[in-house]
Amino acid sequence: MIAHTASPAKVVQVALPLPARRLFDYRCADDELIPRVGVRVIVPLQRRSVIGIVCSVGDSSEVPVNRLRKLNSVLDEQPVFASPLLKLLLWTAHYYHHPVGEVLQAALPVALRQQQPLAPALSRHWRICADGERVRAELPARYVLQHQVLAALATAGDEGLAEEAIKILSGRLTPVLARLHEQGWIAPFVRPAVLPTGVRGRTVHLTVAQERACQGVIGALAGYAPFLLHGVTGSGKTEVYLRAAAATLAAGRQALVLVPEIALTPQLVQRFREALDVPLAVIHSGLPVAQRHRAWWAAREGDAAVVLGTRSAVFTPLADPGLFIVDEEHDPSYKQQEGFRYNARDVMVKRAQLAGIPVILGSATPSLETMANARDGRYRHLALPTRPGATRLPTVRLLNLADLAVNDGLTAPVIAAIKVRLDRGEQSIVYVNRRGFAPLVACSDCGWQGQCRRCDARLTLHRRSHKLVCHHCGATAAAPVRCPQCSAERLYGIGVGTQRIEETLARVFPAARILRLDSDTIRHPARLEAALSTIRSGAADILVGTQLLSKGHDFAAVTLVCVLSTDQGLYSMDFRGPERLFQQLTQVAGRAGRADTPGEVLVQTRHPGNPAYTRLARHDFSGFAKAALAERQAAGYPPFARFALLRAQSPVATAPLQFLRTAARLGQHLLVREQLPSVQLMDPVPSLMERRAGRYRAQLLASAATEAPLHRFLNCWLAALEGLPAGRRVRWSIDVDPQEMY
Repeated sequence: MIAHTASPAKVVQVALPLPARRLFDYRCADDELIPRVGVRVIVPLQRRSVIGIVCSVGDSSEVPVNRLRKLNSVLDEQPVFASPLLKLLLWTAHYYHHPVGEVLQAALPVALRQQQPLAPALSRHWRICADGERVRAELPARYVLQHQVLAALATAGDEGLAEEAIKILSGRLTPVLARLHEQGWIAPFVRPAVLPTGVRGRTVHLTVAQERACQGVIGALAGYAPFLLHGVTGSGKTEVYLRAAAATLAAGRQALVLVPEIALTPQLVQRFREALDVPLAVIHSGLPVAQRHRAWWAAREGDAAVVLGTRSAVFTPLADPGLFIVDEEHDPSYKQQEGFRYNARDVMVKRAQLAGIPVILGSATPSLETMANARDGRYRHLALPTRPGATRLPTVRLLNLADLAVNDGLTAPVIAAIKVRLDRGEQSIVYVNRRGFAPLVACSDCGWQGQCRRCDARLTLHRRSHKLVCHHCGATAAAPVRCPQCSAERLYGIGVGTQRIEETLARVFPAARILRLDSDTIRHPARLEAALSTIRSGAADILVGTQLLSKGHDFAAVTLVCVLSTDQGLYSMDFRGPERLFQQLTQVAGRAGRADTPGEVLVQTRHPGNPAYTRLARHDFSGFAKAALAERQAAGYPPFARFALLRAQSPVATAPLQFLRTAARLGQHLLVREQLPSVQLMDPVPSLMERRAGRYRAQLLASAATEAPLHRFLNCWLAALEGLPAGRRVRWSIDVDPQEMY
């Protein structure tokens, strides 16, 4: 056991990775010293041992101390979570009403959820020595592997190569390295898991608006200050991030940057490496376990001056945080949709408040919650209303489908515009927010439609793989040649997806190089990075894709964006549907004309008079946000109310609603008892897609005008629900500030 500071306390409260909203009391033996708050311990739980985190120490318990079970052992000498970060995690567990042990577990690297040392085994690197450089020319040619290793290390220079990278050269790595090392030709060294600095790019001259935004942030580095950096697409928000980060690093402090998708990580990493001469660590779910542990350690020890990551990186420990940045803050990816349902953007703001440092929320299309905070003065509003230099926002044209013939999803103006770009050697984006070939397969004789057997959803035809696929549960079936119901050979696809548009474009423009980007073609971050490199190199003429193409990418040669089949967003049952549609359209439209050549956006729609489209044509996000906020306020929707959604699911069709009806009756009783008239409970209803992946789902909405009464009610309600027998027959969860209402 690792010894710690002596204390008379005998009881430790431990958070365990269990679905229980409480801490567990254990005692230390009389001859043992008390572990520190924040360290990992191994404790007995029934007939097994589990790893938990010490959250507090004391000398008493509701159970007599001599009846408490003893700690097995203490794993760490230093806390895994220092006091500020532990305080944030405990707040997060309380705010989202999630079991504290599962919250702390989620914040740990996978390696530390096991009995691994707190400090990782750092990656060993090798570099070539002076003698190695000298003997390269003299080494006989038959020593092929030695030549390869020496050549690779010579190319790498002082940076050296990680041992993992050298393994690619030979499966017999150990003997080769050992032989070269014995000769004194190569030498090992260990360095933190940080990326080396990149080659500095060109100096960027800031616009007046950018300079004003930078000075606003830099002038507030001494304390907590939340900023909304609202800049039109291509306005240079990243340059503001970089200048603010540089000022933070000059003060000897660290910067933490969040991006919504792994897809955006490489390009932002490159920008930061080129602009800042500091070590940088990357943290996201796509990293190998050991590599993520090393990056986490580098951030914790202060070896990484900048940490860049996706949602879960919000819980990365930092030695001396000085600035937080949330890029594309509106993106729904920041909200965890399963299990621990936190919103990384909101947690980042709270972390900045607890740390007393600035946080920048950047977006061309901020969420309405953030816009309301800026309007009411809770956030400082920094505006970048124009693109730098002579670059202008693209022209937007609305194409009325009521007046135009459609050829497999494309109208004549779209085809003509793409041809103009092909003739000029420019790139075009065709945006279709549906993957596959056709969203529905039907029979023209009997009306049969392809339906998923496990979900209340239609099957999408993927013609290249000859499969019908459910995009909700992943179920697949062979695409039928005959109708399964009447045996007629008159099946046809309804609607258009990315595959259908790709085929149509290939037929219309046979010489064009077409690249499709959707989750069917991009299943790994490396594939996406390769595709983006292809686009930037000019090796693709037409890009067909879904939202993957709209998320902050900078393609200099794209001068045309064609938007197809987005009208369904106008009819969303979710009150956030119009907001999401406008954000998607604005973001994808912003890919056009980001260099010197003017851009154009063509939107095919049957509703050209809808305010979402007319404001898009004027690039009027502020006008859209003002009108949408007025509608939300009139309806009593967020951000003018607080929502919490109780969800339940079961393979038994009647069980979810039965549980929620019982929960509603219990909730109404608690509202009266606790005197909370401002909290409202709606009637339980089936989810919009009631059956998904073979499980039936239902939901119950609780709301209040302000935060405090809602959370007071949830504290009582959830404690009572845990004792309901009906709760054991369903899987239920609470979603505070839900971003998806189904």
